[in-house]
Amino acid sequence: MRDKLWDTQNIVLQELLTDLRAGAQLTQKQLSKQLNRPQSYVSKYESGERKLTLREIRAIAICCGSNLVELITDYEEELNLIEE
Repeated sequence: MRDKLWDTQNIVLQELLTDLRAGAQLTQKQLSKQLNRPQSYVSKYESGERKLTLREIRAIAICCGSNLVELITDYEEELNLIEE
């Protein structure tokens, strides 16, 4: 059961980060350039192949015109909807 919850939480985060980038009208390549990383970095975390640190998540949020607090709030709201 724990693995399923963990997987769900990771999927929610992946989707939020992908939506955040798309909402900022950035391509993976544009975002990766702002982050000073290769395009594959963005592709891998969006597909779930790569896990991110809190520092990396914060940098992504900022580059997309958001912040960590807003992202975490959205994350918690999404998880609450799933858990209901």
